[in-house]
Amino acid sequence: GPEIEGQVEISIADPDLCPRYSAMLVRDVTIGPSPLWMQRRLQLAGQRPINNVVDITNYVMLEMGQPLHAFDYDLLRPVAPGRAPNITVRRATAGEKMTTLDGVAHDLLPNMLMITDGGGPIGVAGVMGGLDSEVKENTRNVLLEAASFDNISVRHTSSALHIASEAAQRFGRGVDPTQTVNVLRRTAELIRQLAGGTIARGSIDVYPAPKPVQQITLSAQQVRHTLGISPTTSEIAEMLRPLGFACALPADRPEQVVVTVPSFRLDVSIPADLVEEVARMYGYDRLPSSTIAEEMPTLTRESTVALQDRVRDILVGCGLNEIITYSLTSLASVAALTPGATPPEAGSFIQIANPLNRENAFLRKTLMNTSLETLAQNLRSLDRAAMFETARVYLPQAGQSLPVEQGRLSIVLSGLRADRSWMTGDSDNYDYYDLKGVVETLTSRLGLADVAYTPVEHPTFQPGRAAEVTLAGAPLGVIGEVHPRVREAFDLPSQAVCLADLDLDALLAAANLLWKFTPVSRMPALRVDLALVVDQSVPSDAIEAAIRAAGGYLLEDVRLFDVYKGAQVGEGRKSLAYSLTFRSPDKTLTSEQANRQRDRIVQALRKAYDAEIRS
Repeated sequence: GPEIEGQVEISIADPDLCPRYSAMLVRDVTIGPSPLWMQRRLQLAGQRPINNVVDITNYVMLEMGQPLHAFDYDLLRPVAPGRAPNITVRRATAGEKMTTLDGVAHDLLPNMLMITDGGGPIGVAGVMGGLDSEVKENTRNVLLEAASFDNISVRHTSSALHIASEAAQRFGRGVDPTQTVNVLRRTAELIRQLAGGTIARGSIDVYPAPKPVQQITLSAQQVRHTLGISPTTSEIAEMLRPLGFACALPADRPEQVVVTVPSFRLDVSIPADLVEEVARMYGYDRLPSSTIAEEMPTLTRESTVALQDRVRDILVGCGLNEIITYSLTSLASVAALTPGATPPEAGSFIQIANPLNRENAFLRKTLMNTSLETLAQNLRSLDRAAMFETARVYLPQAGQSLPVEQGRLSIVLSGLRADRSWMTGDSDNYDYYDLKGVVETLTSRLGLADVAYTPVEHPTFQPGRAAEVTLAGAPLGVIGEVHPRVREAFDLPSQAVCLADLDLDALLAAANLLWKFTPVSRMPALRVDLALVVDQSVPSDAIEAAIRAAGGYLLEDVRLFDVYKGAQVGEGRKSLAYSLTFRSPDKTLTSEQANRQRDRIVQALRKAYDAEIRS
């Protein structure tokens, strides 16, 4: 046939995504069914026979591993009247649309690589051709395409368009760019034999930066060190040559093999890849077993990592399950923590340039919202949940591109305190005191002293049911029962939801795991009960601190065992009952001595809090 030059124009606008594009032209073909032997082979390979030209492109793809595409040449448009049809490989522009061969219309994104003609997209590069240029029964002239496309680009485009074609899978794994012309010649010849027609002389091959021949130097020492066998360089070469590797043995480097990697082995790029090939050819079952000759290095762990594991162990011991949530969040989710307040501004967060989800495009500044989202998901199928998460939050710095990363701890409880049982039935639900108990257990097991809980007003929590946690006077976090409006915003059931948000970095920095042993006293203890009435605004912590201060060295323990509010103690008052344990380190205490200590405590409480003693 006539020369192909001048019958089609081909250009590559994005050679980084399309290193090579080749084409051949076959005129005067007759479209019809392919031979039965070809249809049978395609069916056995999982392909659906369509017509002779399309079946041949699929057959050669399976035969040689290179995906191809056939365009109806007469449907291709030029860039200007009077010029030959045009093929341009470029990225899609904003707003472009295209209908693929499966009849689905797609909105194209600017990062997608397209095959276009003078009128617009005619194919998604490496994924699927377009409906407007498909080969049909009346097609007479066929333009064949074989190209090389960037595997990452193909995978992203295939995923974005939800098209899982055979071509996309092959290009996504990588295809040898050096074989496009040979594949076209094979395809054109099969079309001539099975569909008739005339093959235009030559081919158009746009290959701006040919792939260089890759050579890797492999040393016999590396093979010995990695596999534990001692082949000679000649034996290494003999194992690699049957796999298509060309091997040279330099006379001046007797311990090395210079290996030329065949173009189709895209998975081989470093000496370790060649060592793997040697192991495969030698036989994994023949590799010797041997002990490590070198001394094993001492395993060291960062103290912070060990402390984080300690925190996890303590919380798991309290019956909690660890959760791991995404670091990305949405402004709507953060706003749900403070219903009725001004929504957070995007500028107060670190925003991701290319998020997988357009809504979750911001690095989180708190764990509270993601913990509540996870809780809501769990409570849809469970009647109780007790969870925690240790993770980092990201706080923007003024004038800095990178945020401050701070470790936080989130704890969330809701639902039944214990699983249903035939013996006990339903238990009570979690409340604020369960959460406070978990936090107290954690701080105690970490050896933290001077931890205090102060009532606080917080928009996320119910009034009167939240406390600020401080460590030696410094803020450590907040705990409390979530406000009903916040519960509703996160689609949580109408039951108590207890949430803690703590500074994990501060916890770890103050942790003291060196326990001081106190010998068990041989002297007996005396227990005395003390019930007093105080104003409701006085916290139990303050009363306990006053008791310990007045009790002296003989007071060993203070335990609150009863709280009463009602008509018997008066409006705005409450009754607190404590069990006091007295013990002397060197003698047996008498009841009189214990009562004298109790009287000192009573006097101190009357003076400090106007306490009334209940008989």
